[in-house]
Amino acid sequence: MPSDLIFLFDLDSTITKQEILPTIARSVGKEEQMRMLTEEAMIGSVPFRDSFLSRVDLLKDVPVSEVSRAIAEIPVHEDLCRFMREHKDRCFIVTGNLDIWIDGLVERMGMKGNVYCSKGIVLDDRLLGVASVIDKNLTVDQFVNPFVAVGDGSNDAEMISRAQVGIGFGGVRAIAPSVLEVASHAIYDEGRLVQFLGRLL
Repeated sequence: MPSDLIFLFDLDSTITKQEILPTIARSVGKEEQMRMLTEEAMIGSVPFRDSFLSRVDLLKDVPVSEVSRAIAEIPVHEDLCRFMREHKDRCFIVTGNLDIWIDGLVERMGMKGNVYCSKGIVLDDRLLGVASVIDKNLTVDQFVNPFVAVGDGSNDAEMISRAQVGIGFGGVRAIAPSVLEVASHAIYDEGRLVQFLGRLL
């Protein structure tokens, strides 16, 4: 295995122990709408970009600071985060989530500066709109070194298919069928995932 491998991680249900947007939607009484939109994106029945913009629209009236504060408290896989911090020069988060919402969580994880994500437009603590929605496939084009990719949802499938080692992680929810079709490995336990990643260093 190459010694210069880069490690790319999805955020929701890979690093976190909960889906981020459904967790926030629950607090504002929009859990069912958010759940349906999230499921459609996870299985790939709706393009990620369209689904994501619809999900953001559900939360646009909630103050940005409130959403950010709630997201910052979402539980994460601590051992996986420790691996990422210890090898921060080689580990990156690739997520569709908005920068303005996840900044606090990323800082808590100790991964500030190592995130590729969507960008939001804010004025007076309100979300005015989405400036850009990340395309994970275009993002991985930027990496020169071979990479390991870890994720669980349909929008991770192409990134995982192009990885030197593509890992479907089912520690929180079922791995999307599209990911299972292309992944070289499927792992369902955080401890086993971290152990396996350590062997790739």
